[in-house]
Amino acid sequence: MRKAFALLAGVAAVGIASSAFAQQPVKIGMIVSYTGQFADTGIQLDNGFKLFWKQKGDTVAGRKIEFVRKDNGGIAPDVAKRLGQELVVRDKVDILGGFELTPNALAVGDISAEAKKFMVVMNAATSIITTKSPYMARTSVTTPMLNDALGRWAAKNGIKKVYTLVSDFGPGLDADAAFTEAFTGSGGTIVGATKFPVAALDFSAYIQAAKDTNPDAIYIWTPGGTQPAAIGKALAERGVDTSKIKILGQDELTGITAIKSMGDLSIGIITAAMYDYSHKSPMNAQFVKEYREAYNREPDIFSIGGYDGAQLIYKALEKTGGKADGESLIAAAKGMAWESPRGPMSIDPETRDVVETVYIRRVEKVDGQLINVEFDKVENVKDPVKEKMKAGAK
Repeated sequence: MRKAFALLAGVAAVGIASSAFAQQPVKIGMIVSYTGQFADTGIQLDNGFKLFWKQKGDTVAGRKIEFVRKDNGGIAPDVAKRLGQELVVRDKVDILGGFELTPNALAVGDISAEAKKFMVVMNAATSIITTKSPYMARTSVTTPMLNDALGRWAAKNGIKKVYTLVSDFGPGLDADAAFTEAFTGSGGTIVGATKFPVAALDFSAYIQAAKDTNPDAIYIWTPGGTQPAAIGKALAERGVDTSKIKILGQDELTGITAIKSMGDLSIGIITAAMYDYSHKSPMNAQFVKEYREAYNREPDIFSIGGYDGAQLIYKALEKTGGKADGESLIAAAKGMAWESPRGPMSIDPETRDVVETVYIRRVEKVDGQLINVEFDKVENVKDPVKEKMKAGAK
């Protein structure tokens, strides 16, 4: 009788503990730029993140989800680190998310590692970010992924000679290195290279210098902002015919705002991207419809990073049965695969980085509207920098 009573008491205690566990909310702390120069980027990321939870509800594996949002106001690693500390120590969050900017993601990586908190990077694209914490995963893309894929695609599709023209700062240099190595490694030749100042707005001389080398293509990397319009103007002024000299670049060169600012000057520009709202799939059509209804605008690369960041968190919590400690969640995230509005994607179990399709697209006018039209793709793309590190370690 005593043994039976003790057994029943033990079962009851487990039940009470499980019930208490289920009643405790899972807290997600988001660090994003809601104000400042990158506010629109941060808002689009957060919009995608919110839309997912609107679709799924705020409960996973019996646990309610709560959100704490912090504004880092732009490129401010010291601020981001302080906010990360506040989220962990004061707000008691279980998960860290957001991070549209590399310096901020790197700074908070230290917090994730020390506190053993699951951290999901939803945009920042420098390759090394996920090495900062063993509890970190990324749901966006890396700059080398896009430009390595573009370089290999260009060499395989009749482009033999390229002139590179890139912004002279970290991400631009990373992009240039990835494109150049992939292109030349696939048999192409770089006939000239120029780096322009980050704040440059007059590209006439740069474009003329590139045109004078008579290349098959000009590869241009810009962080976006007002530069794409100035680049489009210079291409027109210098008489560059995009049907004869192809213009290649990363997604920002022909983003939604960039196309609007360039107008018809953007027609024919070819870019590599992991997502565009014009992507053809039933899932994306539904995603775009709901996004427009919720926010009265088109989703972009930042929106999809936030959406899939939420999706990874949701699926990881489902897999752990609601356990939200860093060890359990990162173990669940490794190798996770799902279908996104952008297409199939997964998390590399070794690097904790995203594996996905890179789309090759060209600006065209369709029914009077300028859009990026996908016409080719490179599947199962991994970060080439980490792949080299893995190969070197073997």
